[in-house]
Amino acid sequence: MVKLIAVLNVVAWSGFWAFGYLALSAGTEAGGQMVTAAILAAAGGAIGLWAYFQLIRHSEATGYAKPANRATPTYDETDLNGGNA
Repeated sequence: MVKLIAVLNVVAWSGFWAFGYLALSAGTEAGGQMVTAAILAAAGGAIGLWAYFQLIRHSEATGYAKPANRATPTYDETDLNGGNA
């Protein structure tokens, strides 16, 4: 499943860059083509971000990448029972 998400990530980002270029380079007389390319670029970017975050989550869960630094609450931010304020 992870390999499928990785392939989806590559394809989605490729679509984002390709259709994004087409949307930006379309002439003013081709408004319909520009809108279609912009919608496809946005979809590719959204799917690419989703797949990227899924790959990050998997790599942190399996130990391949160290988890992101998290701030621990200070003594002032916790109550007497040890819970968060």
